[in-house]
Amino acid sequence: MQVEKFYYDNRTVKNFAYATILWGVVGMLAGLYVALQLVFPALNFTQYGSFGRLRPLHTNAVIFAFVGNGMFMGIYYSLQRLCKARMFSDTLSKIHFWGWQLIIVAAAITLPMGITASKEYAELEWPIDIAITLIWVVFGINMFGTIIKRREKHLYVAIWFYIATFVTVAVLHIVNSMELPISLTKSYSLYAGVQDALVQWWYGHNAVAFFLTTPYLGLMYYFMPKAANRPVYSYKLSIIHFWALIFLYIWAGPHHLLYTALPNWAQSLGVVFSAMLIFPSWGGMINGLLTLRGAWDKVRDDVILKFMVVAVTAYGMATFEGPMLSLKSISAISHYTDWIVAHVHVGALGWNGMLTFGILYWLIPRLFNTPLYSKKIANRHFWLGTLGIVFYAVPMYWAGFTQSSMWKQFTDAGQLKYTFLETVTYMKPFYAMRSLGGTLYLIGALFMVYNLYKTVRAGKLVADEAAEAAPLEKEYVKHAGEHWHRAFERKPVQFMIISLVVILIGGAVEMIPTFMIKSNVPTIASVKPYTPLELQGRDIYVREGCYLCHSQMIRPFRSETERYGEYSKAGEFIYDHPFQWGSKRTGPDLAREGTGNLKKTNGWHFRHFREPSSMSEGSIMPPYAFMLEQNLDTSTTKAKINAMITLGVPYEKGFADVANANLMEQAKSIADNLKTDSIRVSPNKEVIALISYIQRLGKDISNEPKNK
Repeated sequence: MQVEKFYYDNRTVKNFAYATILWGVVGMLAGLYVALQLVFPALNFTQYGSFGRLRPLHTNAVIFAFVGNGMFMGIYYSLQRLCKARMFSDTLSKIHFWGWQLIIVAAAITLPMGITASKEYAELEWPIDIAITLIWVVFGINMFGTIIKRREKHLYVAIWFYIATFVTVAVLHIVNSMELPISLTKSYSLYAGVQDALVQWWYGHNAVAFFLTTPYLGLMYYFMPKAANRPVYSYKLSIIHFWALIFLYIWAGPHHLLYTALPNWAQSLGVVFSAMLIFPSWGGMINGLLTLRGAWDKVRDDVILKFMVVAVTAYGMATFEGPMLSLKSISAISHYTDWIVAHVHVGALGWNGMLTFGILYWLIPRLFNTPLYSKKIANRHFWLGTLGIVFYAVPMYWAGFTQSSMWKQFTDAGQLKYTFLETVTYMKPFYAMRSLGGTLYLIGALFMVYNLYKTVRAGKLVADEAAEAAPLEKEYVKHAGEHWHRAFERKPVQFMIISLVVILIGGAVEMIPTFMIKSNVPTIASVKPYTPLELQGRDIYVREGCYLCHSQMIRPFRSETERYGEYSKAGEFIYDHPFQWGSKRTGPDLAREGTGNLKKTNGWHFRHFREPSSMSEGSIMPPYAFMLEQNLDTSTTKAKINAMITLGVPYEKGFADVANANLMEQAKSIADNLKTDSIRVSPNKEVIALISYIQRLGKDISNEPKNK
């Protein structure tokens, strides 16, 4: 049989490996800094470095820069060897690498500037969204071109997960990024309120599923057997694991919205499918761990296997906890608390982080044809990373349960026992301990940087690694007793189409009725569009990331209706592009902030924005004194009103032409009111717009809270 000689491209793998290391450290530093801001609010000393602007920078850096580059590093290395072929195009590989890095740099510039779409894990504005789409297509062409020209008949299980990742992330990104541009740096979501929330968490949950999970399962299926020198435990289990996982995962998004204004049927679907997810998830974990059968003695001595075992174990823990948190009784306790922060970081630090570290330690010596500089330093990294996860997660679990208990506690007289601020100040020691855990994890990563640097210096890159393989047979004959699934593995395009159909079913069933059947989002006659000043104030609220600490969704619990007022209804949010329900309460809910016993004077809000602790002793909220100096940009008002009209908000005909006059009239009214409180401020300042928005919240719903 004729054997063809060719060369694997290791240069692109090296580039992605370097980027993984660099952005990993950057993302962890950003995470540590925002964690410390909750302990030492004085660290919010500039508007470009406030918690609300840096927290999305941290999540984007970890997800798309650290894990994203790690994913591409592993895929580019493993795909070539599984297909016995060089990547389809060196040019596309370069475009993919540099394009992805430019996207990350664009995120690092725009997010601290407050340029954000305010959607969790999808904060980047529309020009960057388009760039992501283009680079993702480049990646897809390169990947499928490689698969099609392969010299291996069947697609190994890792490639199944790579294919599912590509098609699903493409669908998620395109659907969730549908937005109407106002300018180069501003857009409004095409969806509003309940529908926007459903699309966002369909995206948000499945970004975790298909960006942080499925590609890393593919890497697990390749690198863990390689590191252990053992075959995967079960081929049949991998089939069940793959198809069940991608089908069930796509339904689970609504479990992020339990007890909200989302229709109950959609919430119930999310609960049912989330509960079922434990079976394929643990099937994958079991397949990974049982791959080590007969090799557990190696784990004691092999630091790479130690990283991988902790990673797969963390995956198992996170995927047990996920279905549990989706149960309504547990969600009632955990949602909006630091419990969710702990859960997310067990996955990010444990599953993604530790597996990435293990792969880097296995890969870099092979790319540079030299042994690892120091196994001793790698072992120190392992223990620092493992202890870092423990010191991070345990305090956050404790904090979350304590938060929820304090929020719900009543006195014997039937009054709420704690003010919200008391629950915030009580959390500071837990946040400090979390910061210690993050510091340990970061120090471990820095040990790795030094170790890999010394390894690279000692070796030389094998940029083009020689290989040989027989060409793929054009005719394929099915052998007796061959597993039926092999037929799919010979047809990558058909495999991609079937995967696409499987993942589209759940999203379609949940979203189409929510958009097409009007009764799912009943309107409320008293709910009116925002005034131009309120709309500008809302955009400032979005810019500053206020939604990251404040929710605008009162759940139907006695503790919440007593504290905040009437529970939230679907019809309240029909003009909200994007929605602002939030996912974490570091501060109190603001849904009724402008009405009832929660209503505060304009002067109170002015002083609170200028220096939060002056009005709420012990507050950890960043100061927004710069808004007292910065002029409101009214040049965009007309475009914003016209955009809202395009999106279906019922402003009167010609209103956009007089919007700025209306804005200044309301702004002068607020400025005049502030004078009565001995505060003199020009009506054209940003703080006036933000006050107008905060004072609007809840006004359209007349019920008043009974107690704060």
